[in-house]
Amino acid sequence: MLKKLLATAMAAAISTSAAMAADLSGMSWDDIVAQAKSEGQVSWFVWYFQDDFRAAVKPFEEKYGIKVTIPEGTYGSNLDKLLAERGRTTGDIDVMSHGWNALLDMDMKGIYTKLDDIIPDTSAKTTKINGIDSEGYALAYWGNQSGIAYDPAKVDKSSLPQTPAEFAAFWAANPNQFGFNYQNGGSGPSFYQNVLRNLSDVDFSDGTSSPEKLAALDAGLAFFNDNASNYIITASNTDSLTRLSDGELSMVPAWEDHLAGLQKKGEVRKELKYYIPTMGMNGGGNSAAIPINAPHPAAAIVFLDWLTSAETQTGFNVTFGAAPMNANSDDSHALVPAEMRVNRVGEAAKPFRTEMEQLFIEKVIQAR
Repeated sequence: MLKKLLATAMAAAISTSAAMAADLSGMSWDDIVAQAKSEGQVSWFVWYFQDDFRAAVKPFEEKYGIKVTIPEGTYGSNLDKLLAERGRTTGDIDVMSHGWNALLDMDMKGIYTKLDDIIPDTSAKTTKINGIDSEGYALAYWGNQSGIAYDPAKVDKSSLPQTPAEFAAFWAANPNQFGFNYQNGGSGPSFYQNVLRNLSDVDFSDGTSSPEKLAALDAGLAFFNDNASNYIITASNTDSLTRLSDGELSMVPAWEDHLAGLQKKGEVRKELKYYIPTMGMNGGGNSAAIPINAPHPAAAIVFLDWLTSAETQTGFNVTFGAAPMNANSDDSHALVPAEMRVNRVGEAAKPFRTEMEQLFIEKVIQAR
C-alpha cells in the first residue's frame, strides 16, 4: 500500500511540474520574464566558488530584480537533496549544477525540465561535451581544461613537449624540473592517464575493466618507472603551481581555470604560460539544469538563460579563466587559443578509471 501511495504521489508531482513547464513553453519570453520578476527569487545549488558566484550574479539581480540564493553545501549533499525531493510537488531547488560527466548517471527526463522548449534560442549554447549529450535538459555554463603550465623564462615555446617521448626527453634534459600530483586534484591524473592512453591501444571511453585491459597499460607504467629519477611528485594541483611560480619547477600539469584564478589573485606569477599538448589532456565542463518541481520555474529559466549567455560566459572567462560555453562569447582572455582546444579529450570512464588509478599508485608511486 505504501509503495502505491508513493508511486501515486510521485506521478502527481511529475504531472503537476510537467504542466508548469508546459505553461511556460506556451508563453512569450516577455511573459516569462514578467512572471520571473513576480516570483522574485531563484536558488542555485552549486558546490564550488560559492562566494565568488554570489558576487558574479549581482548583474543578474540588478537587471531583473530577482534575488539569487546560493546555499552552502557540497555536491554530494546537493545531489542527496535533489533526489530526496524528487517525489515532492514543489522542491527547494530552482537550478542544480553537476559536473558534465555526472549527467550520465542522472535520469534527466524524469528529473529536469526540457530547456530548449522554453528558452528562445539555445543554438549557441552548449548541450554536448565529449560526446555526452544532455538532449536539451541541461546547459553548460563552465568549461574546464587540463594542460601544462610552464615558466617561459626556462622553457621556450617552440620546444614544448607534445608527446610521451618528448616529455621523457624533456625530463632527461631537465631532471626534476617537471612535477605532477597523482591525487588531491585532477590535473596530474589527467597527465599520467593520457600518457598511459597514448602508450596503449586501450579504449578509455569504455568503463569496462578486466585484468587483460589493465595489463595493456604495462608499457605506460614502465615509461613512468624508467624515468622516475627525472620527475617529481607534488602534493596537489595548488602545490604544483606554487612550486612552479616559486621557480623550483619549470613545468607542471594544471587546470586552466585554476591557474587563471591564482594569477588574478596574485598568488602565482602572471608570467606563467599554459598549453594543451597534442597527445591530449582531459577537458570538460559543468552543467546547470532546472528540476521539474522547481519552486520558481520562470525565474530559474531566466537565470539559466542569463548564466549561459554570451555576455556572462565572456565575463566568466575574464574573471575566472573558465572556457566559454557559448559560441558567441569572446574568449580572447583565455590562456589558450580556441584552435588548441582540439587537443581536449574526455576523462576515462569508470570503473576502469578507478582501477587504473589504483594500479598507477601501486605500480608507480609506491615503487618510487
